[in-house]
Amino acid sequence: SERIRIAIDLAKSVFQLAVSDRPGKVTRKARLNRAQLLPFLAQQPPAIVFMEACGSAHYWARKIRTLGHEVVLLPPHHVRPYVRGNKTDRTDAHGILDAGGNQDLEPVPIKTLDQQQLTSIHRLRSAWMAERTRRLNSIRGLLRELGIVIALGASKVIPAAWSAIEDADAEVPDALRPLLAEACQEVRQLEERIRLAERQLEALAKQIPAVALLRSIPGLGLLTATALVAWIGNVNRFRSGRHLSSFVGLTPREFSSGLKRYLGRISKRGDGYLRSLLIQGARSFLVHAHQYKDDHRAEWALRLSRTRHHNKVAIAVANLSLIH
Repeated sequence: SERIRIAIDLAKSVFQLAVSDRPGKVTRKARLNRAQLLPFLAQQPPAIVFMEACGSAHYWARKIRTLGHEVVLLPPHHVRPYVRGNKTDRTDAHGILDAGGNQDLEPVPIKTLDQQQLTSIHRLRSAWMAERTRRLNSIRGLLRELGIVIALGASKVIPAAWSAIEDADAEVPDALRPLLAEACQEVRQLEERIRLAERQLEALAKQIPAVALLRSIPGLGLLTATALVAWIGNVNRFRSGRHLSSFVGLTPREFSSGLKRYLGRISKRGDGYLRSLLIQGARSFLVHAHQYKDDHRAEWALRLSRTRHHNKVAIAVANLSLIH
């Protein structure tokens, strides 16, 4: 017999459910709070549960799977066209149910707790890096207004700022000196947090064999290797390396019709953070490509860089690292 299909519109506190025992028909609707969701699902026979891959979806997917249900996470941007009429919790749940019936939609793999641990560390480190950049730019800009110009380079800002703060002859107002000192201390604290996150990633990387294998590829370091494991998971779900590259957004966007085919810039699908790590790793590889002797990839990249723009070659190298 046809298995029951349950669509859940996730939220922070209140969840809207749509239950169907046959295609095209919603037989039951429910509105539950957090405490009621799992007990309700525990009372249902084994079903297929559809949810959007949004905030907290992976947590709920792991919990619901332990109840004996099959969980399918759907890409939110593919679910949206199925929502008819005004956007409400009910129409969202119905749209998720309709989208679940489309066999052509590729589901999002459920992240393990270890994967989410890695992604969380990356997100925290990325946020601290952005905050550090903001603080450094603020210090640099304030001192420039006082006639103190600091040379380019993040590593030069704090030493130059401390020198100006401690120099009694510098044209820095006395009321501003303690505040600038606090700003410098904030940068130091952020740098220590960033180093802590990197130490945690290094410790976790030693427990994951796939990370060591990825780090053996030139241009893939600790950050990129752990990010690939965190965001991609099992690469065997991709039919080829080309499909993996497309998932990350490194393949050309296509505009084709009839006999005319046009390939444009890269699609930029997938996670932008992961893509930026791959491209930065490729840039580093290009800078040191002449050091990799007897490496066919380095020779190919150097030949390509003679006739193509550096950025295009970096994209090609990042693409190649995933394909192979």
